[in-house]
Amino acid sequence: MERTLLGVTLAATLLFGAAGCVTPRVSLAEGPREYVATDYESVLRKWTRTEDLFAVSELENYLTATATFESWDFRWAYVVRYVQDYRLTIDQRKKLLERTLDETRQRHQFFVALYGGERRFNDLTKPDSAWIVRLIDDTGNETAPEEIIAITKPNALERTYFPYSTVHRQAFRIRFPRSTGDGRPTISPQAKWFGVRFAGAQGNSELIWMIEETGPAEGASSADPASPNAPAADPLRTTTAVR
Repeated sequence: MERTLLGVTLAATLLFGAAGCVTPRVSLAEGPREYVATDYESVLRKWTRTEDLFAVSELENYLTATATFESWDFRWAYVVRYVQDYRLTIDQRKKLLERTLDETRQRHQFFVALYGGERRFNDLTKPDSAWIVRLIDDTGNETAPEEIIAITKPNALERTYFPYSTVHRQAFRIRFPRSTGDGRPTISPQAKWFGVRFAGAQGNSELIWMIEETGPAEGASSADPASPNAPAADPLRTTTAVR
């Protein structure tokens, strides 16, 4: 029965993938945004990716990884939502926004949730983890994390702001340096895409964010404010089959 259900799920995933989803492109540009609290859901989806790694012959899911890149753009929308939810003052909002945005200048951070295979081997903080994680881009950069923090019990805030973080998944915050020891950016200014790679004996999968080639970031200026009624793009979900 489980294999039948899994087979139906995999078939549906492949079907939708074959239909050709539109990949939401992102901008790494800084600068002010004009988001309101109701924009958070669409911004979350724009910065979130999911990939499944499974064995076709065995109909076994080795890994499903979902990650949100906590970029400048994402954090701005996050703070606006947080301020609204917790009814913070203007002064509190200013301090929280400054502190949160400053973190993006120090590191690249991802909120990640995993499931599939044997749960104990999905703990990225353990030396016997089944997966090695790297930050990658299309120019050849490949960077190891500087810190992986296990979120053993996601609280109400994390489950609300990252709704894919359920009791069935293991959640982490993964932090990568913004530059190498010799000062080279870990995401090249010339990169057309960047991503997070999970690699191991059972295969590898890559969650990819395509970068906008030209133009300002969405919601970056008063001439192009983010609309609270804008339709939310589904997270990019791809499937890697191991035969």
